Amino acid sequence: MSSGSIPTLTGMTGLAASPAAGDREKLKATARQFEALFMRQMLAAARATDFGGDDLLGSSAMQTFRQMQDDHMADVTAQTGTLGLASIIEAQIARFLPETADVDTGKTDPKAA
Repeated sequence: MSSGSIPTLTGMTGLAASPAAGDREKLKATARQFEALFMRQMLAAARATDFGGDDLLGSSAMQTFRQMQDDHMADVTAQTGTLGLASIIEAQIARFLPETADVDTGKTDPKAA
């Protein structure tokens, strides 16, 4: 990964909600995707550092491998909740979701628990 590249959402397998998922499941998936993207950016910034030495392993194949390794680490980190960022985001945004929603009508029922 070059120092100027921007991490993308490609390859975030296992982090997406199913099309039939409810709002809460979609929120959870989106929060995990954000955590993975954030982790990718942190790793890209760390890889962009230059300590002034010769890079013995600086081939394009090695850079591709490191990018794939970082992408996988970001996905696993988000799926397992290691950083906890996704759960915090989910909790903050969930306050704005209706308590429950009828799947068929989409109407909320405040009495349902």
